[in-house]
Amino acid sequence: MLKQEILESTAPFNDLTDEHLAAIAETAELVECRNGDRIFAHGADATDLWIVVEGEVRLCAELSENGAPMEQMAFMSAAQAFGWTCFVPPYKYQLSGYCASRRCRLIRLPKDDLLRFCEKAPEVGFAIMQYTLSAVGTQFQELQDELAKQRGHEIMNRW
Repeated sequence: MLKQEILESTAPFNDLTDEHLAAIAETAELVECRNGDRIFAHGADATDLWIVVEGEVRLCAELSENGAPMEQMAFMSAAQAFGWTCFVPPYKYQLSGYCASRRCRLIRLPKDDLLRFCEKAPEVGFAIMQYTLSAVGTQFQELQDELAKQRGHEIMNRW
């Protein structure tokens, strides 16, 4: 069980009541990672929403050749929520996430528990989903920027 103090100091939970914090804390888990640790893998079942408490996360688009992962594109994300594909079919992580700082402290929220909680407290569910959608927009913009940067670099190298 996660300490309520950690939740209440982290968006989107900082405005929740003690009752709501206690309910979320029952199933949430604090996960600590070190630089280079994989948090979630591209293609794996997306079962959790992740919220950054401390540290930085690098997202990578990876392909596999002969079973060996090969990084295709990576970017540091300013978003503080990851794993939103747990709410979207086919419920698979579309990118891999790695700890990109000396250490990361992350809140792991199991999707099924979070959805049950949101059904009981829709106003809280709305706030959490609004926060998550903001992260989605940030990540799409970052991915688009990285793709443009890489394509521009490829064009420059051709000349």
